[in-house]
Amino acid sequence: MSKLNRPRPSTSPVTRAVRAGLGADSTHRAVMPPIHLSTNFFFDAPGVCGTYDYTRTANPTRDLAAETIAELEGGCGAVVTSSGMSAIAVATRLLSAGDLLLAPRDCYGGSYRLFSAESNRGTYRVRFISPWDPESLELARQLRPRMIWIETPSNPHLRITDIAAWAAVARDIGAICVADNTFLSPVNQRPLEFGADLVVHSTTKFLNGHSDVVGGTVVAADEDLLEEIAWWTNAMGVSGAPFDSYLTLRGMRTLHARSRVHEANALRIVDLLDRSDIVTRVHHPSLPNHPGHDIARRQQTGWGSLVSFELRGARVAVDAFVDGIEHFALAESLGGVESLVTHPWTMTHASMDEPARLAAGIGEGLLRLSVGIEASEDLEADLNRALARAQAAAGATRGAAARTAREAAAAVTAQ
Repeated sequence: MSKLNRPRPSTSPVTRAVRAGLGADSTHRAVMPPIHLSTNFFFDAPGVCGTYDYTRTANPTRDLAAETIAELEGGCGAVVTSSGMSAIAVATRLLSAGDLLLAPRDCYGGSYRLFSAESNRGTYRVRFISPWDPESLELARQLRPRMIWIETPSNPHLRITDIAAWAAVARDIGAICVADNTFLSPVNQRPLEFGADLVVHSTTKFLNGHSDVVGGTVVAADEDLLEEIAWWTNAMGVSGAPFDSYLTLRGMRTLHARSRVHEANALRIVDLLDRSDIVTRVHHPSLPNHPGHDIARRQQTGWGSLVSFELRGARVAVDAFVDGIEHFALAESLGGVESLVTHPWTMTHASMDEPARLAAGIGEGLLRLSVGIEASEDLEADLNRALARAQAAAGATRGAAARTAREAAAAVTAQ
């Protein structure tokens, strides 16, 4: 756990991220802070130790990463965990048997799997709702959950949830409001400013940004919650490793610069997809016709670089689209410097049963792009070729279906 004990600097978050820990090495005066890989630390006497005794409980490198994340999110402190899923598990340890968790029906597939499994074994109860629907606010007041889970933009449809409205409901009914901010990072959204109690990240994604480490974090708005999540992180043994924390800290130094290129590329791709005949729908909050556009304008400082879209021809078109794609790796995850394409039906949300996927609006024709920082002209050319393949495949399928129908009709006539 890292708790902020000093006055917050007046400098920009950009500067704070770049200069986090610089000059901390008083022994050798290294510019960059050292990595403290030691498992254990000296005691002065039996039962008498300094700030650190055992790395699972606390570590200087991990604390520096946690402090930097907390500053960027505007929290009082944070814990850094071994993965995004362990961060989610830590946050939900605040629930007891019988407590109700309200979660979005189109949340990340791993979150859905964990929430469902814990509910089935009686750890807590879960109900999946549509938090982007204003009527769900009144439903929450009636159900009086102990925790409200927000994922905005959601995964994979990029639906927008009004953080301030849900945080207000949480305050009124005594619930804990948790916001998963993985899709935007504190560069583009800071949920604590809108009343959330906890912010969760998979630091694997934008905060690290290089697809070479797995990690997570939980940022707290107040001291009591911070102490509780820190206790559970230590008790469960899910603290992040020092070297992983170092990589995350290194990634955050370029977070703001990377985010600008990510988003500029994404906006060009949104326009390309929106003009394509084979694309039936584009999901991105920058589009004026996106249902959450106005809320996103209020609570976000950027549109983000995740883009989802649906192809006419569903699976046939999807298979043709990804077959031969060059600059978008067919892989899970997001937020790295490299561009990725993901098929939620068979990849990120495959752990949801088919009725749950369909209820969330996840069909076989849906694709999700994590737009990287490559040259935009290369990404656009690659997508144009992929869309042309998808259109040809969908057209061939329609032609074959039409021929089959004509042949069947002719056979009936001949009879």
